[in-house]
Amino acid sequence: MPSPEPRSPGLERLADGIRDHAWDLALEVVEEGLADDQIPSLARLGREGQLSDIPAFIGELAQELSDPQPGRVRRGSQLAALVREHARTREGLGFAPREIVTEFLLLRRVLWRFVGQDLASFETGDVLLLERRLNDTIDRLVTECVVAYFDRATLELADQARRDPLTRLLNHQAFSDILENELVRAKRYGNGVTLVFLDIDQFKAINDTLGHQEGDRVLRDVARLLQEGVRGSDIAGRMGGDEFAVALIESDVGSGARFLDRLREGIGAELPEGFSVGAGCAHFPTEATTAVELFRLADVRLYEEKGGAA
Repeated sequence: MPSPEPRSPGLERLADGIRDHAWDLALEVVEEGLADDQIPSLARLGREGQLSDIPAFIGELAQELSDPQPGRVRRGSQLAALVREHARTREGLGFAPREIVTEFLLLRRVLWRFVGQDLASFETGDVLLLERRLNDTIDRLVTECVVAYFDRATLELADQARRDPLTRLLNHQAFSDILENELVRAKRYGNGVTLVFLDIDQFKAINDTLGHQEGDRVLRDVARLLQEGVRGSDIAGRMGGDEFAVALIESDVGSGARFLDRLREGIGAELPEGFSVGAGCAHFPTEATTAVELFRLADVRLYEEKGGAA
């Protein structure tokens, strides 16, 4: 077990001084960020938004100077979570990652300027402790911000890879993978799943007449109506072209028909005249026991519906 960090009366007095001046030091960070547009996004915010969590970070840094704890900035710690939330909030306000990191670098500069006013009174050992504790902690805060940014960017890229770029619904592969998982879960707990497979009637002919831009708008509108019509537990995807699929989780045999009634009502009210959808439904486990069988049966029923309407 590593020996505890030595306590220093000098650093404890300094930590008390930093805590006492936390608000003023935070204001200095903001003013430096505004100077010469070092952090341009700060100018769009009011004073409360500009300060954000900076006073809290200053308090934590003071605590680390007087009572260093190895786990204070460790991944998953309260301070690390605060840093990540700060970074998320800043990004939501339009801050670039560089601006978020710059905040912490300016915080380091402001704190060292404050420390420098009384640095000559410290013993050499205290100066070395001060430098290590202050710089290392800020470095860890910066690292946490950068890691948080790349974690979010990676998740966003992964989500984009699962989405159809036009409609933002799940793409064919992602929908199929999730459906397979839901069927496993449904079998385990004795629940039902309804697959609704649909396409837009005579889409190619109408698309050729009205143009691709209008066709794309209709595809997006259908996707929006699908998303609005499903529950949070249901899934919706674009299978390709004008084909869509919906999986109604924990549903009975009649759920598909009820869903289609609502969908067609919305389509009739919002889509241009001439647009409608054909659809087929299949229910697990009463009518099919695998994803392949569900798609096959729903496709047959879609074809039959179109043939009956012809």
